[in-house]
Amino acid sequence: MKSKNSLRAAAVSAAGAHSPKVTLEMVAEASGVSPSTVSRILNGTAVVSPDKRAAVDQAIAELGFIPNPIARGLAGGRTLSVGVVTQSIDSPFYGVALRGIEEELSKAGYSPLFVSGHWNAEEEARCIDVLRSRRVDGLIVLTGRLSDDALRVLAKATPVVVTGRKLTAPGLFALDFDNFEGARLATHHLLALGHRRIAFITGDPVHPDAVERFSGYRAALMAAGVNFNPALVMPGKYHEDSGLMAVERLIDSAEPFTAIFAANDQMAFGAALALHRRGLRVPDDVSLVGFDDLAGAAHSVPPLSTIHQAAHELGRLAATSLLQLLAGETPTGALPAPRLIVRSSSRALTSA
Repeated sequence: MKSKNSLRAAAVSAAGAHSPKVTLEMVAEASGVSPSTVSRILNGTAVVSPDKRAAVDQAIAELGFIPNPIARGLAGGRTLSVGVVTQSIDSPFYGVALRGIEEELSKAGYSPLFVSGHWNAEEEARCIDVLRSRRVDGLIVLTGRLSDDALRVLAKATPVVVTGRKLTAPGLFALDFDNFEGARLATHHLLALGHRRIAFITGDPVHPDAVERFSGYRAALMAAGVNFNPALVMPGKYHEDSGLMAVERLIDSAEPFTAIFAANDQMAFGAALALHRRGLRVPDDVSLVGFDDLAGAAHSVPPLSTIHQAAHELGRLAATSLLQLLAGETPTGALPAPRLIVRSSSRALTSA
């Protein structure tokens, strides 16, 4: 591998006094490989030794070479861009997933294009049309409302990774989290603490994960021999205000309860505020458990017991899986199993 001084000398020699722009050919000369090899390394299609790859990486860094993504796309038949359909850019959960996608794609020289579908199938379809018009190399769809059939058809033309689905099709890979088991764990935790009157704040039923979490809640009650009480179920919309309003309705109903399981942390935060406003203490009067383990869960007052769902890992795996599809490989990634995080918001029931 050439020294820093020799790389700089190569740059000066190749560029001359009147052409400061660093070219792919200059990188090739400085690293001792052919321009086509440099191009294939940049496009992610080269099969070369670690030494050659390291030499090219060092030459790029030392010479300050900035690849032209349009030229690279034309040369390799790719644009080195990936379309990402999320549902809400400002979501605390999906925002972390987007960061994982961005970080993983960046390592491979790809750039993400983010759009929001707003939990509307027509809007998602429009977003995908826009992304395909930009000639993205592949698509990542974070859950969403598009039908399985629509995703299968889409994958025939463009590689697709979708989350929150159990789905198989050519050109498509699905990553799914065990929401049922996560909800079962959360409810079982409260049952093990002696709670029997456990209220549940549901997620928006248009979300597949909300349905699965409700099923997990009911399954845990059934396994413990606790009768399901629909009066303890309050609808929510996965945001803080809906959790607050759900608990206010629950208290106003006069239905007794000793614990609350909220289908996500955002609603749990709202629930905690509602309890505080009504003079009820967490966990002394009411135990509270959330779902997702958002960054704020560990810093709420009191710190929130919750189900850990690895949002960053979700994004990272989605990006890795798409890169594997683009390379003609079969993705093998799987999301970690749900894990109960016990903090200070839940405690053993001391009185009925």
